[in-house]
Amino acid sequence: MYKVYVIYSSNFERYYVGITDNIEVRIKQHNSGKTKSTKAYVPWEVVLTEDYETRLAARNREK
Repeated sequence: MYKVYVIYSSNFERYYVGITDNIEVRIKQHNSGKTKSTKAYVPWEVVLTEDYETRLAARNREK
């Protein structure tokens, strides 16, 4: 199962959309600064998740 997720940084009023098969680990990566594209906007909070059976379906939704 894959998830498309939207996270929000209220400090910078920014959104980020991504896909993952483990939302808990992925959010920890975003908030610990391990993701280059989001590290400058920490902290992040999850505002939306959607479930998809395949990575391809999740990727199409993410785009």
